[in-house]
Amino acid sequence: MILGSRGSEVQTSRPAVGEAGQLAAVRTAVGDAAVGRWEALNHLVEMLLEVDAGGEEVGARSALALVAAGPSLVVRLDAHARRGPWYGPYREPAVRRVTERFSGATAGPVAMALASMHGDGRIRERAVAAILGRPCPELMPFLVLRTGDWVKPVRERARAGLALLLSDDPGVWLPAVLPMVLRLDARLRGGFAVTQVRAALLSSTPQVWRGLLGSGSRRERRLVFETGLAQGWLPSPDLVAYALTDRDVWIRSGAAEAACREAVWTRRPDVLRRLARSTRPEVRAVALTGLVRSGHDGEVAAHLDDDAPLVRAVARDAARRLGIDAREHYRNAVDIGDPALGAIAGLAEAGSAADAPLLRPLLTHQQARVRAQAVRSVRLLDAVVAAEFAALVRDPSPAVVREVTAALRPLANALPPGLPWDLLADARVELRRAGYRLLRGRDVAVVLRAALLVALDVDRRLAQRGKADVTRLTRDAVRTTWRRTPRPELRITRTEHADLSALAARAASTLGAETSQQLAGWLASARPGV
Repeated sequence: MILGSRGSEVQTSRPAVGEAGQLAAVRTAVGDAAVGRWEALNHLVEMLLEVDAGGEEVGARSALALVAAGPSLVVRLDAHARRGPWYGPYREPAVRRVTERFSGATAGPVAMALASMHGDGRIRERAVAAILGRPCPELMPFLVLRTGDWVKPVRERARAGLALLLSDDPGVWLPAVLPMVLRLDARLRGGFAVTQVRAALLSSTPQVWRGLLGSGSRRERRLVFETGLAQGWLPSPDLVAYALTDRDVWIRSGAAEAACREAVWTRRPDVLRRLARSTRPEVRAVALTGLVRSGHDGEVAAHLDDDAPLVRAVARDAARRLGIDAREHYRNAVDIGDPALGAIAGLAEAGSAADAPLLRPLLTHQQARVRAQAVRSVRLLDAVVAAEFAALVRDPSPAVVREVTAALRPLANALPPGLPWDLLADARVELRRAGYRLLRGRDVAVVLRAALLVALDVDRRLAQRGKADVTRLTRDAVRTTWRRTPRPELRITRTEHADLSALAARAASTLGAETSQQLAGWLASARPGV
């Protein structure tokens, strides 16, 4: 049990704070414990015990609400309560303080919650009884945990209590238990709570499940929406509204599919047309499929130039049935001043390398998004010319630079040898990224030199990428265990050896002591040539 304390001298030296200050301290401890190790969890327990010592019911429930808001943190606290170090400042467990504070039904909510995670099953069972005697939403995550307890009496009492609460007032208790129930869904004994939640949802009023659908987390909203679809709770107007406006792509797609299926069955093409005008590609694709099944191929074929690949595919299928040559359509569509991006992408999907000349004038188009799409389409048509694309790599648009780099990577050996190094030294970060990508995959010495240079870059993300690559190369070179892949071998001249050694020394503080030491040993063991 490691509901530990930091020692008596630390506790007595902590200044007294008011209720607001205690809640602020608990909020900070919750944030630290969510990402910290057992020391941070210990500190959170100490802060909760201090709140409980104040005896204020409102303050205690507010502190518990901060903990209960994170189901993963509650699970970590529960596991933390039964394992930890037996040495150091945490040898004196706080279990004594928990059992002293916990006195059954008259205990405060914090004492109940902490006692429900006690290592002694009898204390946990008493804590469950106390929670059920004075239930509150802030204690529900701790009660749900005990429905999967390994001790049968604890588990049965918690399950019976949870079932009664949910059946008596699902509107109050469903929002409180649902986050933790979903967190425990995959556990061995977590199925009971999930079943009870589903049963409570089925017996809840529209006001309750609509409230959960409107304000819950993503997993909660998906469960409620899935249940609502299966039970037929959502009429067509609601499905259309969710398909057009919901923030979750899973719910949007499910609502669009259900709305379109009903529109096809009831012969409501107006609903399908409305969804086909959605800004969301997954909704448009489902709506156009519904129009196809309703026999409106002509309306669907009008979407040949859509921005979404799936929508274009549905439109090409409709065009084929109408006898429309999609490839010829795209050829004509790109041969104008400002072609649609979907038409450029569509030509790459329906055309061949013979159509690349139609796209080459767009490589210098005034609009950056057109240039980027043209570069991507030429690459997909396998018609990239290294010299031509090398001249485009310094495009003012970062998006175009990324596309040009992706197109040039397979042809890196055909580029001027100094181009990637020039890019790596450029003031623009997107060009430095491009230079580094063009150097990756080459000889070990080249990749190591580039990675060391990038590890010193002022851009944080690029520097992290370089550091990770240096670490990987170094560890692969000095490893002692057997692996299938061969060790990287440095084949360098004396000048290159000196250059790498100097770069390694400059990057030592960035790479860390262990990697720097391994890299120094690798370089020392290398035998440079003339």
